[in-house]
Amino acid sequence: MKSFPGYPLFVALVLISGCMSDIEPDLDEDGIPDTEDWDSDGDGWGNSDEEMCGNDPMDSLSIPADLDADGICDNLDDDLDGDGLPNEWEAERGFDPMDPQDFLSCHGKSIFCLSSYDSFIFPQTHNSFATSDAQFALAVSHLTGLEEQWGGGIRAFMLDTHHRNEVNTTSEDVRLCHDTGVLWPCALGEDDATEWLSNLKNLMDNSTGDVVTLKFESYVPSPHLEYLFNISGLKDRAYSHVLGEPWPSIGDLVLQGKNLVVFQQSHDDDYPWLHGSWSHTWETRYEMEDENDMNCRVDRGDGEQTVWVLNHFFKNEFGTPDPMKSIWANDYETIINRTLECWEEVGNKPTLFAIDFWEEGELVNATITLNQMSHWTDEIPERA
Repeated sequence: MKSFPGYPLFVALVLISGCMSDIEPDLDEDGIPDTEDWDSDGDGWGNSDEEMCGNDPMDSLSIPADLDADGICDNLDDDLDGDGLPNEWEAERGFDPMDPQDFLSCHGKSIFCLSSYDSFIFPQTHNSFATSDAQFALAVSHLTGLEEQWGGGIRAFMLDTHHRNEVNTTSEDVRLCHDTGVLWPCALGEDDATEWLSNLKNLMDNSTGDVVTLKFESYVPSPHLEYLFNISGLKDRAYSHVLGEPWPSIGDLVLQGKNLVVFQQSHDDDYPWLHGSWSHTWETRYEMEDENDMNCRVDRGDGEQTVWVLNHFFKNEFGTPDPMKSIWANDYETIINRTLECWEEVGNKPTLFAIDFWEEGELVNATITLNQMSHWTDEIPERA
């Protein structure tokens, strides 16, 4: 067979043409064909994400807006500014969902504002007033008083109120002291209730985003408690809850200026803000000597309520608070494990976790960890 002069060139062109026909388009020239490339235009956004965001996955100049740079385009982002608060929540409460500097922080984290009162754990001191620095002579529960407790992150306080003695029983004679069962309750130490509550008012005035709980074991009439709250200036902060209605969120209590929740033994309809402890809450066993006495069962109160107290303080053989046992009881892991055990058994978190000798251990850090969990089976967050 004869060949013609241009035959070699013809063969080369045919071969090149065949190779070229097998090359697939590669818009961003990253070596991955567009049919296999998750990001065809090379703008850092996946093709499917761009389509959902309303952008062109084949145009590198068509980039989804992402205000907080969290990898979720603004069209799909429930939290545009990345401050931890949903757009709708912020807009409804007068915050700018597009401004990361315009937000609310509750107990140190914006996400805690979304928790309802009954799904948040408050670190609580048992007999908060019975401290060494207040010069109590017996049944000391803590070394330091209100200012130090507040500075350490305690936001719930158990208080016992009595009149000064059998003679002085006016509203001005209310004192914080503990019944010994032998002498008049205030015989071995007392703290002025008005002064204590006034100091709390000052601390709350100089703090933002905190909800405080007071749980009274009160042996004075309700009008005398009201007198204390009026003269200390705390009455206006007191929230009134209607039994059977949902508890508000931490954030809403803060924004409404009703960030003080108060309980006493029995409910008084004339004082709706003095919630009855045994009608609005329940608590676990409180007379404990060691871990064998611990359980998650109802000891007092209405077990159907979602607000409950996990008592976690221990006494010695003389019936007084035991600082040595608090070393183990207040340990971070001990608190985490007991809370998760009771959370599983009860079905919801304890609202108040009460201890003695708060200076020992890490109650506050443990509650910060637990408050980041929505279910007891969640992965435990890293230690605060």
